[in-house]
Amino acid sequence: MAPMTREHSPDGVPGNDVAEYYARRAKADVGLIITEGTTINRAGASNDPNIPNFHTEKALAGWKNIVDQVHAESGKIAPQLWHVGMVRKPGTGPNPDAKSDSPSGITHTGKQVLDAPSESEVADMIMAYAEAAGKAADLGFDCVEIHGAHGYLIDQFFWEGMNIRSDKYGGSLENRTHFGAEVVREIRKAVGPDMPIILRWSQWKQQSYDSKLAKTPAELEKFLGVLVDAGVDIFHCSTRRFWEPEFEGSDLNLAGWAKKLTGCATITVGSVGLSTDFISTLVQQKNATQRSLDDLMERLEQGEFDLVAVGRALLQDPLWAQKVKQGRMDELSDYDPAARSVYY
Repeated sequence: MAPMTREHSPDGVPGNDVAEYYARRAKADVGLIITEGTTINRAGASNDPNIPNFHTEKALAGWKNIVDQVHAESGKIAPQLWHVGMVRKPGTGPNPDAKSDSPSGITHTGKQVLDAPSESEVADMIMAYAEAAGKAADLGFDCVEIHGAHGYLIDQFFWEGMNIRSDKYGGSLENRTHFGAEVVREIRKAVGPDMPIILRWSQWKQQSYDSKLAKTPAELEKFLGVLVDAGVDIFHCSTRRFWEPEFEGSDLNLAGWAKKLTGCATITVGSVGLSTDFISTLVQQKNATQRSLDDLMERLEQGEFDLVAVGRALLQDPLWAQKVKQGRMDELSDYDPAARSVYY
C-alpha cells in the first residue's frame, strides 16, 4: 500500500479508526503497508495539525495500536517519516509560530525568505529523522520509509532549484545528496543492521512536474550510489504513471533503472490499475477509469522491479489486492476522487 496523506489524526494523534483503516487492508492480502506521511520532531515539520506526528507520547501510543492491529492480520507495516520543509506556509501546522526548515531559506520560486540554516541546525534535522526511526523500531514496525520525494525537505536538499548551499550539502548533485545520505546513516545506527530502510524519491516535484534530478542514466547512477553507500535497502521510485519510460532509448521505468544501476530492490508506483495520474483526478475531480494490469505483471515477472505500490485503487477498495489475487477483475471499479476524504 502506497503512502497517502489522510488528515484524519486530530492534534497529530492517529486513533483507532486509523488502525482499523490499515488493518482492513492487511486482512485483505496487502503484504506491506507504508503508512501516510508522519512528521518528525521538528516544530516546522507539518503544515496541518490533522496529519499524524511520530514523536508525541499520545501519537506513538496510537502508532503502537496500528502496528498491533496490522500484525494481528498477518500484515507488515512501515511508517513513512516526513518533513514538508518549505512547502509549509508560515503560520500553519500544529506550531504556527515555528520557522520552516529548508536547505537555503529560499522557496521553489527562488525567493529568499529565510536565512540558510547553519550546519548545526541541519544536523538537528538529520537527528530528528533518526530519533523517529528508532521509535519505529521500538514500536515493532517491520521497516521504515524515508520521504525524500515530491519537493519536501529531503528532496529540497537534492534539488538545485532550492539548494544553493556552498558547504558539503550543496553544489553538485552528488554533494546535494549528502543530507539525505546522512539521514540514512543515522537511521541505520538507530534501527540496527537488520531493519530494512526504504527511500521514496522522485524526479518530479509538486512545484515542477517536469523537473529531473538526474537527466541521464550516468547522473542517476552517481546520485543513487551515494544513497546505496549510506545504507538504503529499497528504492521506492515515485512516478506519476509507472508505464512511462524514464530515459530515451529504453522501456525501463524509474524503478527499473534504479534496480539496474544499483542492484537494490525497487518499488514501482504510479497510477497502478488506473488510467490517469493522481494529480489529474485531484485537480479536475474526475473519475479515473480502470487500466489493465497485464503490462505491470509482465514487467514484474521479468524482474524490472520487485514490489508494486498501489495507492488510489487501494484507498477506495480495501479488498483490491485480494480481488486481483483471486482473479476477480470484474469486481474492480473506477476511482472516485471523493474517496480521498472518506474512510473505508
